[in-house]
Amino acid sequence: MADLIAQYGPVWGFWLGVGQILAIMVMLLLTLAFILLFDRKVWAAVQMRKGPNVVGPFGLFQSFADFIKFVVKEIVIPAGANKTVFILAPLLTFTLAFAAWAVVPIAPGWVISDINVGILYLFAISSLGVYGIIMGGWASNSKYPFLGSLRSAAQMVSYEVSIGFVIITVLLLVGSLNLTTIVDNQKAGVWAWHAFAWPTVFIMFPMFVIFFISALAETNRPPFDLPEAESELVAGYQVEYSSTPYLLFMIGEYLNIVLMCAMISILFLGGWHLPWGPVEQPFLGFLVLYAKIWLVFFMFAMVKAIVPRYRYDQLMRLGWKIFLPTTLVAVAVLAGYVAYNGRPVIGG
Repeated sequence: MADLIAQYGPVWGFWLGVGQILAIMVMLLLTLAFILLFDRKVWAAVQMRKGPNVVGPFGLFQSFADFIKFVVKEIVIPAGANKTVFILAPLLTFTLAFAAWAVVPIAPGWVISDINVGILYLFAISSLGVYGIIMGGWASNSKYPFLGSLRSAAQMVSYEVSIGFVIITVLLLVGSLNLTTIVDNQKAGVWAWHAFAWPTVFIMFPMFVIFFISALAETNRPPFDLPEAESELVAGYQVEYSSTPYLLFMIGEYLNIVLMCAMISILFLGGWHLPWGPVEQPFLGFLVLYAKIWLVFFMFAMVKAIVPRYRYDQLMRLGWKIFLPTTLVAVAVLAGYVAYNGRPVIGG
């Protein structure tokens, strides 16, 4: 927005910036509608079912019908709940999920705030996101939501550690915290993408896999959906929620899932660049990144459909005893390699 104000003046620049923010919000909400339908369709196909197929052609309007259903239902607040915190919790989750997208570049030059510490901003926002879940579970004044919120907090904190170390390996390769710079560092083609670049592929491809699995745990996706384990906790931290507050929790959760898909694409799969070379045209770059986000989400959906749920002790063991030591060793080895070369390895 600062660039728009500098270019078009304080009035027009401000309103153009607001328009840019609204456009990205609408694009994200429409993406959520169809990605949720896609998630259900993939799950149904694996189970040899049709999935949603009644509302609209091929069930394309199912998500919009669900949205209307949630909005028109009555908001029910338990008698013993802390009403203020109960309502604030989903609003906080929803707001923070959108705020994280402020620094995510979706095409060359298409970013709300192209700050030099974009990675640190994402860390800060993702760390705050757990508060909405804890507030919702505590304010419900029921043991099952509270247990679900504590599980979710422990899970998110545990896997944020390994995600942080994986991102450090990328930063060592690039030498910058700016997300646009990270994407441009991979513009030479698929063999410059951080997941496949030589000779760091032996470190970075396992980091790509660890980031993918940690993203599943960070967003409470199966097989790590322990906070929502219906066989143990009824429905987890949001069991007492209905109508619009429940919808805000779901929007926040799926926005975080799409954000993780975007981050995997940006950090490891070349962002908006094609496998055979760079993309400079913004609209084409947006389509390329959008396609990669859908491809990564397809991987998320397949994991949900075919991998059985972990026990909670298995989940914690994986994060603290396997991922944490592995990423620590990877950071140490890659840091030594970068120091030996005297500069970031890829892109110079």
